Amino acid sequence: MDRIDKQHQQLPLAKTSRQPRCSEWIFRDVPSDITIEVNGGTFALHKFPLVSHSRRIRKLVAERRDSDISKIELLNLPGGAETFELVAKFCYGINFEITSTNVAQLCCVSDYLEMTENLGSRTEEYLDSVVCKNLELCVGVLKQCENLLPLADELRIISRCIDAIASKACAEQIASSFSRLEYSSSGRLHMSRQAKCEGDWWIEDLSVLRIDIYQRVLTAMKCRGVRPESIGASLVNYAQKELTKRPSLWNPSSQTRSDIMAGSGAHERVIVETIVSLLPVEKLAVPISFLFGLLRSAVMLDCSVACRLDLERRIGSQLDLATLDDLLVPSFQHAGDTLFDVDTVHRILVNFSQQDDSDDDLEDASLFESDSPRSPSQTALFKVAKLVDNYLAEIAPDANLKLAKFLVIAESLPAHARTIHDGLYRAIDIFLKAHQGLSEADRRRLCKLIDFQKLSQEAGAHAAQNERLPLQSIVQVLYFEQLRLRNALFCSLPEEDHKPMFQSWRVNSGALSASMSPRDNYASLRRENRELKLELARLRMRLNDLEKEHVCMKRSMEKSGSRKFMSSFSKKLGKLSFFAHSSSRGSSSPSKLSQRTDSKVTDRTY
Repeated sequence: MDRIDKQHQQLPLAKTSRQPRCSEWIFRDVPSDITIEVNGGTFALHKFPLVSHSRRIRKLVAERRDSDISKIELLNLPGGAETFELVAKFCYGINFEITSTNVAQLCCVSDYLEMTENLGSRTEEYLDSVVCKNLELCVGVLKQCENLLPLADELRIISRCIDAIASKACAEQIASSFSRLEYSSSGRLHMSRQAKCEGDWWIEDLSVLRIDIYQRVLTAMKCRGVRPESIGASLVNYAQKELTKRPSLWNPSSQTRSDIMAGSGAHERVIVETIVSLLPVEKLAVPISFLFGLLRSAVMLDCSVACRLDLERRIGSQLDLATLDDLLVPSFQHAGDTLFDVDTVHRILVNFSQQDDSDDDLEDASLFESDSPRSPSQTALFKVAKLVDNYLAEIAPDANLKLAKFLVIAESLPAHARTIHDGLYRAIDIFLKAHQGLSEADRRRLCKLIDFQKLSQEAGAHAAQNERLPLQSIVQVLYFEQLRLRNALFCSLPEEDHKPMFQSWRVNSGALSASMSPRDNYASLRRENRELKLELARLRMRLNDLEKEHVCMKRSMEKSGSRKFMSSFSKKLGKLSFFAHSSSRGSSSPSKLSQRTDSKVTDRTY
């Protein structure tokens, strides 16, 4: 194609409704013979430079041969008037710079105008050789592609940038991991711990992307093997930037649910549901406070049931790390409901209990023989029990809280989860004080949750004088307080008094076993049973030996006919504890004596 002389006089390139576009590369001595209308501007150009580069414009011009001045409308042109100006410069042979801010638009417009052999090939080369080699440039191109869908997706601009970002992020993490390797004092190679990995600098860059493209980027990173902690950190950063734009979402205030839904709730609902779907399956990949923040937003925005159940399951698996403020999820139901969402907390507790039970089922049955008093799951159980008691005390003053909901939260944990019932007693006392209209039957039902034997001395003294408790509960408190005083008195007596010590041993053993889990309690009882059986067997063997000696000596004495020796021997033998009540009259046979010994040992067992 013959180049148009650039030294000729030039005309303005385009005029828009807002302001005239003045350029100095359209020739004034050659009149315009075609008008191009693009979104946001009108361009008076020449047919020859355009039709020689664009097959689409060539077809459109051929359809208007009868007209002296052709007018072509390109209202759906990707990139609008600014991008078409670059295309026109290319057609007129004017040099311009291809950058990461315009390469996506140029790729799309070259495909739209069917300029793939010339402009399209140059943009593709720049995309592959420059953009895809740099993570930041890829993020910038993806940001530009948000307004070019679906054409940018069909041309694989987005997929190529996403693959490049995932590969670069994975390579950065591998490189940073090698840089953190160091030798310990023992000469072993290990990885040093850092608060934030140097290979995660891309987290801030990805937060500018739209949620649909961000989702595709993180999905690709997961497939490439990026660490779950890095994925979680990116999700936390993205959620804080997007959801904290409306403080009422992340930190609920007095704003009602209807006020939030009247705004841009649909967009934020999509963000919450997408972030939940991207959460790593590994525990502790994100802080539990972040999970509770997502749950509050999901409840407030009325997200899908699957989204909320997934969050409740994740929270339940690490509930022992939660705080009281985390559990206080506001309720956004109809008027007259509770201040806090008790149903959601109940489902979280159910997930925690089921997770604890499933872990126990996976353990071997031989663990019942373990000598360890506690398992790791019991530590978490004790923490959650204390957390639940504090939660009950916090929601108890709510006048709209029904007894059934209070009971279902209190009964959600097994009996062995609480070693001390002070916290539960405090919560029940607050509930009774705030709901003074409860019937006597409801108060008894509520107080059945308390094991008054597990109250501390201070709590027991308070309960003994608490007029809000049913009379039956006060009697139990007084009874156990009396037992406690008696045991303290018995323990101070000399060791010769075996009976009080035995009673004290029984009460203390019961208190100890009550604080243990059923599994460990069962193991302890089995050990005690084995020891008692061994002691019983030794007693029986000793008894049999003495009976045999007695029979042999009696026969030998009958043969010798010495009654005097037999009488003296019987007196000596009568001094033995096993035959203290035996005589020549035979009041107790050996078999009856054995049964009596068994019954004594059995009584001691229980």
